[in-house]
Amino acid sequence: MHVVTSAKIRRDLRAQLTKRYPNVHFSFFENIKGTEQELPSADILITYGEDLTDNHIGQAKNLKWIMVISAGMDRMPFKAIAKTDILVTNARGIHQTPMAEYTIAMMLQVGRKTKTLIKQEQESVWNRKLTMTELKGKTLGVLGAGAIGTEIARLSKAFGMKTIGMNRSGRKVEFFDHIDTFDNMDSILTEADFLVSVLPQTAETTELLNYQSFVKMKSDAVFINIGRGTVINENDLIQALKSSEIAHAVLDVFEEEPLPSSHPLWEMDQVTVTPHISGISPGYQPRALEIFEENLKVFLEDGTNYYNKIDPKRGY
Repeated sequence: MHVVTSAKIRRDLRAQLTKRYPNVHFSFFENIKGTEQELPSADILITYGEDLTDNHIGQAKNLKWIMVISAGMDRMPFKAIAKTDILVTNARGIHQTPMAEYTIAMMLQVGRKTKTLIKQEQESVWNRKLTMTELKGKTLGVLGAGAIGTEIARLSKAFGMKTIGMNRSGRKVEFFDHIDTFDNMDSILTEADFLVSVLPQTAETTELLNYQSFVKMKSDAVFINIGRGTVINENDLIQALKSSEIAHAVLDVFEEEPLPSSHPLWEMDQVTVTPHISGISPGYQPRALEIFEENLKVFLEDGTNYYNKIDPKRGY
């Protein structure tokens, strides 16, 4: 059994894998280019999924399984994969703790005027005339009530917030007071004090939120995007902020990354920009490889009950 990884895996985790699976041959590389000589003989590929191309799928004649150690799948060459029998799994769920904590931190930052307080401190300004707010009693709206959205809702409940969410089926989800479908998204837009998007990039979600979406929101609402930048029309968001349709936007993801230094979002007081870091955590790779190991046991036993199995034709 030959496992090739194009993801730079921590040294201690590499040692752990080789010790636990002495009958599996691991080839560790730091990027997809390093794997190219060994890819044709690989049974399994571990990747972040960002640099894999149609050509690599064509070269990997023996490949049976791709383990994507991230949740985002929008750069995967699914058209090429769909023509094969290659199994695809990902690390959905590993980001729920850091991304939920990031969201709570940002809601508190905006509500308690943290950016202004830090600026005042730096400028030695004593000003107590700041309009602050509480999370208690506010309504959290989550677009994408999956693992991450559910953890955000769970933590928000500790602050006494009402929680409403959206998923495809409309099925009830723990820690949410109410769930709507995409068709009823407007009800979430109009009610939310804090609107969080955890949506992936798909044909259905591209520019799902436009100017009219922000017009429907409360004028003192805060929008937080930790899913994908393509979910919003950035120009529409900028116009909505300039016309005070909403109060603030916290953006961790963008249409173009890195966000160009000349982009107007950098200069707007009503915007908090962070460099796609909401999911960063020292627990990232250990959690991802836990899922890999669980699936490796299934794979070695010729089983079928895989965690986080992906349908290449649907992209999720």
